[in-house]
Amino acid sequence: MKLVRYGAKGKELPGIIDSDGNLRSLAGLINERSEQFLSDKGLAELGRMNLSKLPLVPGKPRFGCPVANVSKFVAIGLNYTDHAKETNSPIPKEPIIFMKTLNCLQGPNDDVMIPRGSVKTDWEVELGIVIGKKTRYVTQDDALDHVAGYVLVNDVSEREYQMERGPQWDKGKGCDTFGPVGPYLVTRDEVPDPQSLELWLDVNGKRMQTGNTKTMIFPVKEIISYVSEFMTLFAGDIITTGTPPGVGSGMKPQVFLKAGDVMTLGISGLGEQRQKVVPFKL
Repeated sequence: MKLVRYGAKGKELPGIIDSDGNLRSLAGLINERSEQFLSDKGLAELGRMNLSKLPLVPGKPRFGCPVANVSKFVAIGLNYTDHAKETNSPIPKEPIIFMKTLNCLQGPNDDVMIPRGSVKTDWEVELGIVIGKKTRYVTQDDALDHVAGYVLVNDVSEREYQMERGPQWDKGKGCDTFGPVGPYLVTRDEVPDPQSLELWLDVNGKRMQTGNTKTMIFPVKEIISYVSEFMTLFAGDIITTGTPPGVGSGMKPQVFLKAGDVMTLGISGLGEQRQKVVPFKL
């Protein structure tokens, strides 16, 4: 299933994409903020619905972040060997964990705003994991059973804030608009192998990143198990899993985003995003 949330910012409604690619409304039929909604049982009940009986949504509404009840937006750094090398960073021996703020979450095609004074805003196409049930000290063998589905994420980053203004990455990762997610939450049954997905990102039509999740240093099941040792994950939490090579900070000379640039990105089976970069405004 491909689950979405559509409509104006702050007023999104739940929806689902049918087999013909039509958007159908789930408004009033589900409680997307329930702890049970993304569980195996909840998704199974949703899967038994006759989608052809659901109302069609007319036009082309805006898509928001496809997950309604995110309590944590966790991120993994330097999870592709070539990306670590291009940034002159050592290959991590354990997953690097940092947090992206909830206020950076937004829809897949919403504008990305350059922070005030920023000169090093960068892009990162990533696979995101959406947790389906309470997850604490889960083993790698059981980890994928705790996944509701997967999403496309652009882990937008401000490199000066991240790398040059203290040891914590968070300050360069959680700026407003720095977390486009979606367009869909694609349920686990439609992604039988999360370690075989193609990723790509273009800036102004020029290919910057090309990669495959098979080259992750720490695969999805290991990431989930590892993170669950340090924090309890709940249904709706998102873990974004790192980016392949091709970021602006890894280029020689370095290249960063400026107002007017357009990012387009995608992951096989998970859809595509498009963001226009805009200047800072209060």
